[in-house]
Amino acid sequence: MLARIFGDRQDLALAYHESLATDATTRGFIGPREAPRLWDRHIYNCAVIGEAIPEGSRTIDIGSGAGLPGIPLAIARPDLHVTLLEPLLKRSNYLSEVSEKLGLDNVTVIRERAENLGKDTKFDVVTSRAVAPLAKLARWSLPLCRPGGIMLAMKGSSASEEIERDQAAIKRAKGERAEIIIVGSELDEPTTLIRVHRVK
Repeated sequence: MLARIFGDRQDLALAYHESLATDATTRGFIGPREAPRLWDRHIYNCAVIGEAIPEGSRTIDIGSGAGLPGIPLAIARPDLHVTLLEPLLKRSNYLSEVSEKLGLDNVTVIRERAENLGKDTKFDVVTSRAVAPLAKLARWSLPLCRPGGIMLAMKGSSASEEIERDQAAIKRAKGERAEIIIVGSELDEPTTLIRVHRVK
């Protein structure tokens, strides 16, 4: 699985796994019970969202935390430029440290809240994982999308309920065509995404 998802960059994925299991856990960014599940539940299921991202996309990961999904995505897809957006100082420091340690030249770290980024800052793709309910995510993510860009929110079994509940909020944020897509079919638990296109 490691080679299939990360190819010739699997050494970087191994180094990131080591960092999550030690440094990120010690600093409280990853729960100690997550250590045995880091590959399946965190690294692989984040990396596979690249299946839904067009080649060469400028991507921003909001509320990046310990770098999920942004860092596995940047490792698996060196063609992408990935911005990790994280408002908390301790976490943004960790993201800068681990990106530098791994030599990820396709990663930029910004310490800021999504709603405070400049109106002229636009991306092809905005990703998120376990950040907020869909209505809030739409309000934060879609303004960062270029017209025709996409928001990709990693969600669980509540995805269809969230779409139904928050359709009005998505529309207000200039989103259209909210849909559920499944990526990572080779995983034991494939990843569920809500994909929303920003109106052109």
